[in-house]
Amino acid sequence: MTEFQGQARLYPRCLFHRNSQIEAFSSQQCEGVLSDLTKVTRLHGIDPVVLVLMVGVVMFTLGFAGCVGALRENICLLKFFCGAIVLIFFLELAVAVLAFLFQDWVRDRFREFFESNIRSYRDDIDLQNLIDSLQKANQCCGAYGPEDWDLNVYFNCSGASYSREKCGVPFSCCVPDPAQKVVNTQCGYDVRIQLKSKWDESIFTKGCIQALEGWLPRNIYIVAGVFIAISLLQIFGIFLARTLISDIEAVKAGHHF
Repeated sequence: MTEFQGQARLYPRCLFHRNSQIEAFSSQQCEGVLSDLTKVTRLHGIDPVVLVLMVGVVMFTLGFAGCVGALRENICLLKFFCGAIVLIFFLELAVAVLAFLFQDWVRDRFREFFESNIRSYRDDIDLQNLIDSLQKANQCCGAYGPEDWDLNVYFNCSGASYSREKCGVPFSCCVPDPAQKVVNTQCGYDVRIQLKSKWDESIFTKGCIQALEGWLPRNIYIVAGVFIAISLLQIFGIFLARTLISDIEAVKAGHHF
């Protein structure tokens, strides 16, 4: 079986092109799960594009209510905008406090989330790119280590697996080689067959949960600054909306006399 045929089996929803003797794989033409929204319910992971769309819908709704409410002096839309911002503000505050108080619970949930998406790594190109970006940016592999990739049917080390990626890891787990200008997508093949003591020579052995836990203390001031800036903007928006509502109500009340 050629490398091209192997890629076709690993990426069943991708398009491949042959050009004379050159076999090229076009990842840009891989279809994400949004090509069929009903497939979301069949995935063990969560498609990040759906989450982005949900956030976009909420932002559009709030922006529409705020702009139209201010232009048309519509108290109902302004109260909806103000109430939604207040709700979001307190939800953010509650999530931050609960995450600090229940760190073990958050860590377990993140582990379950990461492991479920490891199982679905080859099922959706958007999810695959997200995990690869996370692992490369934090120089980590798996939730707690490379062994977590046994959860994926393609990387599993069991004897029943016939995948070429058996006992391997994704290329995003590999330690980058400065001399290589082209990304070697096969660098993780058969890595976990070797002794564990040799793993750190070719792949990252630190789990992504430990990497993220180490990232937060190093960037605590940046995280706190972003949180404070977002909170001030929300408070300012609430203040403007309440001020405009009061002015409109005062004008309407004056017309009654």
